[in-house]
Amino acid sequence: MNHYVFTSVSEGHPDRISDAILDAYLAQDKHCRVACETLVKGNNIIIAGEISSTAHVDHEAVARRVVAEIGYNDDTLGFASSSSTFHDYISKRTVDSILGVDSINAGQQSGGDQGLVIGFAYSDTPTLIPVAIYYANRITKRLAELRHSNAVDWLRPDAKSQISLRYDNDVPVAIETVVTSTQHSPDTTQAEITQFLHDEVFSKVLPTELITAETQFLVNPSGAFITGGPAGDCGLTGRKIIVDTDGGFARHGGGELSGKDPSKIDRSAAYAARQVAKGIVAGGLATRCEVQISYAIGVTKPTSVYLNTFGTGKQHDHELQELIEMAFDLTPYGIINSLDLLQPIYQPTDFLYKRKDSVERSVQKKLESIKPATEQESAYLSQNWRKPDPSQWSDRSQVKKTR
Repeated sequence: MNHYVFTSVSEGHPDRISDAILDAYLAQDKHCRVACETLVKGNNIIIAGEISSTAHVDHEAVARRVVAEIGYNDDTLGFASSSSTFHDYISKRTVDSILGVDSINAGQQSGGDQGLVIGFAYSDTPTLIPVAIYYANRITKRLAELRHSNAVDWLRPDAKSQISLRYDNDVPVAIETVVTSTQHSPDTTQAEITQFLHDEVFSKVLPTELITAETQFLVNPSGAFITGGPAGDCGLTGRKIIVDTDGGFARHGGGELSGKDPSKIDRSAAYAARQVAKGIVAGGLATRCEVQISYAIGVTKPTSVYLNTFGTGKQHDHELQELIEMAFDLTPYGIINSLDLLQPIYQPTDFLYKRKDSVERSVQKKLESIKPATEQESAYLSQNWRKPDPSQWSDRSQVKKTR
């Protein structure tokens, strides 16, 4: 038996402010360069980073709008849209960071930094993310829906959920523990909160086949949760990269997705790796798939592509990897074009990473259009692979040879 614990947070995180500022720039300037961080603590909103754009955006107005949309409109919460103090430390991007990224020839646009990204797909849920993070996300999403619809008047914006899921031979068989904490008004009892979550949340979103007599439901396990959000804890863009992706079930390249325009491979290439992995799984070529892509600053093409189906692939992993490299343009320019990323689409939570959408279907079609290599062709490719020549590494385009 294997035990996995995954966590999901609610919508009220500073990542949304960073992405709303990005969207505001993209709405006016599709070629803007944005790297925006947001920090919230007490009744303060602090943004910092580097932005280069022809657009004019009122950062403060955007930030206050998002805070109000999330639900921080009451001064008694200790953090509110209208009364918070706003600090702006955005500066222009440096010339060094722009070189190589903003190429005159768009097709030669390179990665803005070195690094790697990882995309993962898993066949057991409709959105192809792991089971525990899928249902933890559904709990927090349901709580947000109930709060915004005023189903009750005591729910507050801060909330998080965690699920412990038991696996038997890599098959999820039971939910062991559900931990959910939600901020509430001072006059609400623990019994009222617990009953409401059972009636309106858990029973609506959790699968009955995974609930057993031993399943534990822990609601606000430390007791009252009255002080929350920035009044209780500091929040910062990039703190939730694991719950924003696969909840710890898969590896992560370490880069934050939010607050960055798609020229940053931490964001765009992470989406591309995820879409390719989803295409492999949705197309029935594997039940699990992890795709890793690495980049170097100033270099147009990926320095490596790696695929792992954990023994579930219908073809050998190296054959599927060859299909990927033949079928997809994984340069920054190719990714941005194929996923149509120069649009103001980033503020909604879950965006491309956890959605099951038309992009995934186009990936499937692209994979289906590639004829798998025969054994003879695979042998030929293996024999004729030219290893990198270190003497040519001074030319950045030669870091990775092509077949």
